[in-house]
Amino acid sequence: MKCAQFYPVLMTDAVANTANFYRQHFAFDAVFESDWYVHLQSRESEGVNLAILKGDHETIPAAGRGQATGLLLNFEVDDVDALYADLRAAGLPILLELRDEAFGQRHFITQDPNGVLIDIIKPIPSSAEFREMYRLDEASA
Repeated sequence: MKCAQFYPVLMTDAVANTANFYRQHFAFDAVFESDWYVHLQSRESEGVNLAILKGDHETIPAAGRGQATGLLLNFEVDDVDALYADLRAAGLPILLELRDEAFGQRHFITQDPNGVLIDIIKPIPSSAEFREMYRLDEASA
């Protein structure tokens, strides 16, 4: 299978509110917008997309209708410290304070209005223990 694009779709009752949250705090713009679906694209990287969908929309099979749960969105950024300061100042909840991880991340976790966790990450060098766990593409090794 050749996949042309992959992006998460968050199901919610608050489509407009959720889309506005990602516009305001994560530099997204709508490339399609209706009352039941908004397709967002990053202003900084057109390959980064996120969609917001009304959870009970008729295009969703009844068994799959609902809300986004058990989900963690990862945003890899260049300056995690600046974004941490901006989002804290904007009043977003900080569920995991900014910290360095031995597995190679400096990150913090916040959440969107639906309770979806958002992990903001800057890759950093990992410890020797974790470095051994990364698998490199043999072509690039």
